[in-house]
Amino acid sequence: PVTNIGFRVADFGLVKLTVYDVLGKEIAIIVNEEMQPGSYIATWDASNYPSGVYFYKIKSGDFVESKKMVLVK
Repeated sequence: PVTNIGFRVADFGLVKLTVYDVLGKEIAIIVNEEMQPGSYIATWDASNYPSGVYFYKIKSGDFVESKKMVLVK
């Protein structure tokens, strides 16, 4: 149960990629660092989490995006 999340950074700056459970509780911070512009892949090892619906949020500067993902074991 490992998930790869691809994303692109447009401008140099702090990037934070966080995973939340369906209740909105923060369960993992995958990325929290300053990054150069480019394409990246972040890996989330979900082996310690139960099957279900999760959300991830990526923040970089003024950009914020949330997406849903389903973990099936």
